[in-house]
Amino acid sequence: MITARFLGPRALWLAGLLVLVAVLVPVSNLALDVGHPLRVPDHLVPLLGKYLSYAILALSLDLVWGYVGILSLGHGAFFALGGYAMGMYLMRQIGSRGIYANPVLPDFMVFLNYKELPWFWQGFDQFWFAVLMVLLVPGLLAFLFGYFAFRSRVTGVYLSIITQALTYALLLAFFRNDMGFGGNNGLTDFKDILGFPIQAGSTRAALFAATALVLALFVLMVSAVTRSKLGLLMVAVRDAESRTRFLGWRAEHVKLFAFTLSAVMAGVAGALYVPQVGIINPGEFAPLNSIEVVVWTAVGGRGTILGPVLGALLVNGGKSYFTAAAPESWLFVLGSLFVVVTLFLPRGIVGTIDQGWRALSERRSAARAEKGTASGAATNPSPAE
Repeated sequence: MITARFLGPRALWLAGLLVLVAVLVPVSNLALDVGHPLRVPDHLVPLLGKYLSYAILALSLDLVWGYVGILSLGHGAFFALGGYAMGMYLMRQIGSRGIYANPVLPDFMVFLNYKELPWFWQGFDQFWFAVLMVLLVPGLLAFLFGYFAFRSRVTGVYLSIITQALTYALLLAFFRNDMGFGGNNGLTDFKDILGFPIQAGSTRAALFAATALVLALFVLMVSAVTRSKLGLLMVAVRDAESRTRFLGWRAEHVKLFAFTLSAVMAGVAGALYVPQVGIINPGEFAPLNSIEVVVWTAVGGRGTILGPVLGALLVNGGKSYFTAAAPESWLFVLGSLFVVVTLFLPRGIVGTIDQGWRALSERRSAARAEKGTASGAATNPSPAE
């Protein structure tokens, strides 16, 4: 009972459902025979894992946009940095199995006549170091960016434009061959992860399960943060930042905490995304990708726990369908969806349902109160009667 009150019943139900999915999908894929009606096909396991990675990214944006009011148009940068950190580890695992059979240098470095491994690639042959970089690099960038931006009280559309400029600058930098990250082609042709063949069905199923469990953990974490006293302060900064400052709170510290935590979550999403998709390139830094995350969150309902997850799954599922069914018009479908949600469902799907449920509950309460008043008046007639 205390746990439900602390985390919220919806977050507990969602986390429980994700844990169930983390078990059922791999079991269905690995244990059931091909052709069985309940078997999840091999190609669908990494696709669903990719969607869950996107759901983590959408949840990370919701933490700062839905609860603190920071519309970040650069969360794709943190996602891509986490992906590159994992991609560098996977490249180091290839060893002499590459095209050029160099035991130390990745193929693209041999092709570009690198004589030795750059210093920033050192340590990525160890999984624990790669995980540390997945957390540290996006978190440190967000902390430094947020420290100067929030201390200078940059807010609103100006902050959104600066975050988009950040991701575009990284896009241009990572496109360069001399940066040492594979240039336009990025990092690909991965072989193993933790010693297991990355293309094996069991590995794919394990990666899916890990993604679902991490999403469940983040759902509980975000729910715990937003329902705490710190969460109330975050909402206060979102709704009345000047008044919050007047009462003595340091709004920039609240923003910095949420922004840094959100970036770390986005980096983890990118790290889970890369081994399931099999590639990471500078295209992940594209500003359009960050804008799409905003669409997912808005469609599902910002300021909710379930909304971003639902929005990411629905929009990306629809995107996969329409790119096959209507490849020339799916972008128009995506744009129309955002326009429709903005005009008719400004709170998103989950937010609109919650608002309607609250309005219905209030009408029922008012009706019961009115009925009770009328019954009381009938049983207790006035003295004049």
